[in-house]
Amino acid sequence: MKVIYHYGVGPWLAARLEALAAEHDLEIAACAEDDDARLAELLPDTDVLLHNLRPVTAEHIAAAPRLKLVQKLGVGVNTIDLEAARARGVAVCNMPGSNSRAVMEMTLLLMLSCLRRLPVFDARTRRGEGWGWPAEMQDTLGELAGRTVGLAGYGSVPRLLAPVLEAMGARVVYCCRSEKADAVGTWVDKPTLLAESDILSLHMPLTEDTRHWLDREAIAAMKPGAIVVNTARGGLIAEDAMVAALTSGHLMGAGLDVFAEEPTPRDNPLLAIDRVVVAPHVAFFTLGTLERGLAVVIDNIARLRDGRELVHRVV
Repeated sequence: MKVIYHYGVGPWLAARLEALAAEHDLEIAACAEDDDARLAELLPDTDVLLHNLRPVTAEHIAAAPRLKLVQKLGVGVNTIDLEAARARGVAVCNMPGSNSRAVMEMTLLLMLSCLRRLPVFDARTRRGEGWGWPAEMQDTLGELAGRTVGLAGYGSVPRLLAPVLEAMGARVVYCCRSEKADAVGTWVDKPTLLAESDILSLHMPLTEDTRHWLDREAIAAMKPGAIVVNTARGGLIAEDAMVAALTSGHLMGAGLDVFAEEPTPRDNPLLAIDRVVVAPHVAFFTLGTLERGLAVVIDNIARLRDGRELVHRVV
């Protein structure tokens, strides 16, 4: 069975994929996400596509007549043409929970980096200006303790994050469709979440209902000086409205691992604001995530071979 791992592969992962291929009688070819020529060469003979971030289009599916499974290495499947897969009878599966701990830790890291203006201090120290930071920055430095952190959504990541935030002295509120009996924090509606959050963290899938969930009106309803953190999907935020709020000072900062366009272009106005901490959609990526994800991959490939029901099937 021929498998494409559609992402850049470092030495550890290359060795791991080679070992798994030998152990389970697979041919696993790695293909960087920006190598369209190699992908086009591999697709016609591919049975399983292991998908990370680069969208899987109807054209990709049509170019792979042997394709039986698109396995998302993560949770969100908004980057896969589900209708095209359904029409071709190609199964689509994800792996909920596999990257939750990694994303939780990255979310916390972005919160702390915004509160402590880490990118500014890092850049100034590297330039030999470590003791020359502007005195007015003192007013923007803070701690998690004593702040209200609002969680938009309460899936696997907030379930891990909320107890950590509470242990660090933060008050936690959350907003989702219904109150969770075992949740850490207080269930509130969206207006209350926006009005009370010193830090607002987004943890929702991107759907037509959630696109631009944080738009100009919602940002205006937030507490002045608040921080927004997004490790979910870039399309949850209206970026032009966020730029305006950061420029005016209504928002103190933002920690963003995801953007509306990915990879985000260098002329994205958000990148020019030093109160914005950024990363290139890597919150999910740790060796722990890879190991958990590869276990699901091998299990589903075995199920595919045996004609058994696939786990976490979406289509």
